[in-house]
Amino acid sequence: MIGENLLGPEPTRLAPEPQVSDALEQGEPIERVVRANPDSPLAWALLADEADRAGNELEAYAFARVGYHRGLDALRKAGWRGAGPIPWSHEPNRGVLRALYALRRAAERIGETNEVERLTEFLQGADATAIAQIEREAGRDDSQR
Repeated sequence: MIGENLLGPEPTRLAPEPQVSDALEQGEPIERVVRANPDSPLAWALLADEADRAGNELEAYAFARVGYHRGLDALRKAGWRGAGPIPWSHEPNRGVLRALYALRRAAERIGETNEVERLTEFLQGADATAIAQIEREAGRDDSQR
């Protein structure tokens, strides 16, 4: 493990959201999933993605902002202290990372440059692979349409 910071914070690993996963797997409309699970960063991130695909930039920004704050709440509840790894490899973390990404994308669309830079740093500090992973998934989703 040469080069790894052994004194740094432990990775944060969020608890699963089975009610959200189950609803999504059953094809529930995302608005219904959000209403039933308003604390879910994943649900808000997916709602932001839907608004973004529809070209509704301000709605996408607002939904992503809620997802971001719900994500911060979940991270803090899990013991996160404002820094440290949030690994993409731990599936329950993906909702928070996707919410961060959705807010970054929405901020870029409306020209909020400082927020884009801040969120890029946040994502890279959380997991250096997260942006590429999310973009790879988005590309796969786009190719299936």
